[in-house]
Amino acid sequence: MPDLPIAFAEDTVRIAAQGAFPSQVHVFDEDSTRALQAAHAARRPLLVRGEPGTGKTQLAHAAAAALKLPCVSATVDAGTEARDLLYGFDAVARLGLAQVLGSLNGMTEATLLKRLDESKFISPGALWWGFDWRSAEAAFQRGDRSARTPYSVPVGWTADEPVVVLIDEVDKADSDVPNGLLEALGRGEFRVPGVGGIVAVNSDVPPLVVVTTNEERALPDAFLRRCLVLTLELPRDGEALVRLLIERGRAHFPDLQLEAVQKAAEMLETDRRQMRNLGMSPPGQAEFLDLLRVVDQLRDGPGDPLRLLEELRRFTFQKHPEGSGA
Repeated sequence: MPDLPIAFAEDTVRIAAQGAFPSQVHVFDEDSTRALQAAHAARRPLLVRGEPGTGKTQLAHAAAAALKLPCVSATVDAGTEARDLLYGFDAVARLGLAQVLGSLNGMTEATLLKRLDESKFISPGALWWGFDWRSAEAAFQRGDRSARTPYSVPVGWTADEPVVVLIDEVDKADSDVPNGLLEALGRGEFRVPGVGGIVAVNSDVPPLVVVTTNEERALPDAFLRRCLVLTLELPRDGEALVRLLIERGRAHFPDLQLEAVQKAAEMLETDRRQMRNLGMSPPGQAEFLDLLRVVDQLRDGPGDPLRLLEELRRFTFQKHPEGSGA
């Protein structure tokens, strides 16, 4: 795997636009880079914890962009099972095809069994792509030979190089999900029924696995022991928070006037303090960047950017009725 230096080339990396989401900039700090480096060296997942909006998800995409590796992601929800992160099996599609084929005349049993081969209804999950890209691609194409690989890869990357795997918001599911991943993550392999073999990590190119949690639910101790842990948090001290936000804001929007970035940072610090005093979830860095993005988009139009900040503040920062008086 490419080296993970203590500092990337310029401490920042641009992440390409993804779907409707615009291109973004990620600013690496020393802790984050050291944690990524340690997880790679230990061949353990990196569990990134912290409040929403601190850049947990973006860290995985930024690492992939900096290292010129693909990023394969899976977002966990209440219905996710551990198996979904390894592979999927479309039993409904297989049953439907069996019913259609069974109604046709002249089809031999051998032909019927071939068309209903279980391997054609298995789809690779995020960890399968990370463990063994080639076999995942083969499994994907067995289901639809005309389909293209669902993940884009950087120019020049080959399947002999690592993959960044992002398992996002693992705390959304119950403890069966992280517990169900213990063996696959610990042994670096798992068995897939219907394909007649084991999917295993190539020891020369192990994936970099990043798991995020918003701390909505406690994770099992056994899972935590298999991970290295990085906590992302914004400074509690008001002045330190404003300085950090100004740095991040200027990195993302270098053409936006400094006065506007500073004012937005001070507004966020005020609103975070107020929300905490009310016992509510405070706005974070993500909301701060959303506000600056809007102002940056509208800065060539009529109106004062500082006044625009005040007008838009309630839409981006003040999401609880009780805290709308700031």
